[in-house]
Amino acid sequence: MSRYFTSRIIENIALNTDHNLLTLSLPEGVAEPLPGQFYMIGVNRGTDPLLKRAFSLFRRTSDGFQVMYRIKGRGTSLLREMGKEVTIEVLGPLGNYYPVPPEGQAPLVIAGGIGLASVFPFLHAYQGRAFVFYGARSCDEIFMLDELKGMGREVFISTVDGSLGTKGNIVDTLDKYLESNRSDISKYVLYACGPQAMLRAISEVSASKGITAYISLEEHMACGLGACLGCVVKTKTGYKRVCKEGPVFKSEEITW
Repeated sequence: MSRYFTSRIIENIALNTDHNLLTLSLPEGVAEPLPGQFYMIGVNRGTDPLLKRAFSLFRRTSDGFQVMYRIKGRGTSLLREMGKEVTIEVLGPLGNYYPVPPEGQAPLVIAGGIGLASVFPFLHAYQGRAFVFYGARSCDEIFMLDELKGMGREVFISTVDGSLGTKGNIVDTLDKYLESNRSDISKYVLYACGPQAMLRAISEVSASKGITAYISLEEHMACGLGACLGCVVKTKTGYKRVCKEGPVFKSEEITW
């Protein structure tokens, strides 16, 4: 089954000045995406920029799929300008996916900023089971809050400027929650995506409390197929490719 396909833009809407939600068609015969996987999406109409950009699956829709993206460079700026019916080249779904939470264990899902895009389909797949910890710089960067409240058992919000939820770091909120629920510590398993500093802190928290944590790493990718070695990360068993052996790893594997 080929992973290369041409997709049509169904919708490309602004969530705020720096973030968009892109809805693309999914042709028949293309593999179904799983929570945690990603797509390489063409962002040009020629050869500039040459390389596709990697975007996590945000949600499967009735007629396609969605990715949420932050405008931070030439590629995403060009993508933001593309309107309905524009056709683009796509490669995917790629990478591994979040493991199924063991029976009887409660997933604690941590999203930092645009990392929400990666964990959102996991929350949808396991509605009612997960506790959600979602952090961003300000309330302007907190998205889909009503939907999150509908999918999670409980939702904790932190913003750096204190404009929504608890003021501060979402990892501090997570740590305080675990400290206040020490008697139930063995029933938790962590799933997280966000900035590297956040993932490193989560790795330290999970290790100190003996909790398994699965983290999705965000790295620049050139091919998405493991051939170029442009997205390797150092692990305790050697270097591994985020696009091929990841993007989801056990946090204890990574050499920070």
